Amino acid sequence: MRTLSIVIPALNEAENLPTVMDSIPRHELAEAGWAVDVIVVDNASTDATAEVARALGATVVSQPRRGYGNAYQAGFDAAEGDVIATGDADCTYPFDALPHLLHIMEARKVEFMTTNRLGVENRHAMKPSHTVANHALSALSRVLFRNGLRDSQSGMWIFQRHVWQAIQVESPGMAFSQEIKNAATRAGFRCLEVPIEYRVRGGQVKLNALPDGVANLRQLFQHKLRDNRLRVTPVRMVPLAEMARVNAAAERAAQAAERAAAVVEQLSAKRPAPEAAVDLVEGLPRSGRSTLASMPAQRTADEAPLEMA
Repeated sequence: MRTLSIVIPALNEAENLPTVMDSIPRHELAEAGWAVDVIVVDNASTDATAEVARALGATVVSQPRRGYGNAYQAGFDAAEGDVIATGDADCTYPFDALPHLLHIMEARKVEFMTTNRLGVENRHAMKPSHTVANHALSALSRVLFRNGLRDSQSGMWIFQRHVWQAIQVESPGMAFSQEIKNAATRAGFRCLEVPIEYRVRGGQVKLNALPDGVANLRQLFQHKLRDNRLRVTPVRMVPLAEMARVNAAAERAAQAAERAAAVVEQLSAKRPAPEAAVDLVEGLPRSGRSTLASMPAQRTADEAPLEMA
């Protein structure tokens, strides 16, 4: 089965985690061929976030350094899935839509999928001031990076693991969200933005609108300057995507070879040792030996799969 790692940063979200974890459609994902690993990153919570996450079956990663970006860095480093999906622990993102989103991703051969929460159907789920700020930051991001994304601040992404291994994302805070999108699109990966349902937040709001907004503005210009410097060097950005694809294909081939070697070793271990066969023949009476010698050689059931392979 393919593996999906769902990474959820959490700061004092013990109250919301049961609802969030219950919204993950594990049975439907399994039917679609996905083995699921949920990673909750405890970002120095002062409540029972870690304990609740473990009790609900999640893998808990501790990140004592506060910050949205810091939490995701720790979660992505721990993720081993072929594909990584994200979302907040505040009940706003539709984890129940993952089977549909993964289907789109595979059908369109997308490497990095981000989501758009800013449709008019979601206007009730976000403060008007936050909606205006999101539109403004997204517009500036489009001007600077020319990637056409309508929602640069969305926190729900689905991407192949080799994308994360190939890009450079530095933001420790909320700006991580826009930086990972801009890095993935500028690196030349196949990207897509899709609309999602955005829901009313549960519990206490963690966003500090003015400081986070200023930090995001600063990061956009810093990233643009860094991006321009990279693009005037002989090694341009787009080949990063090609290199990541080649490395990912090589990794998959190596894993397949390891699995095949393990199967061969397991089958070989089932075959009777030559000494045991000789002992059986020696134990037969003389007439039995002649009968055995006249019988045509037959393959054992364990040898057949090896020949087919």
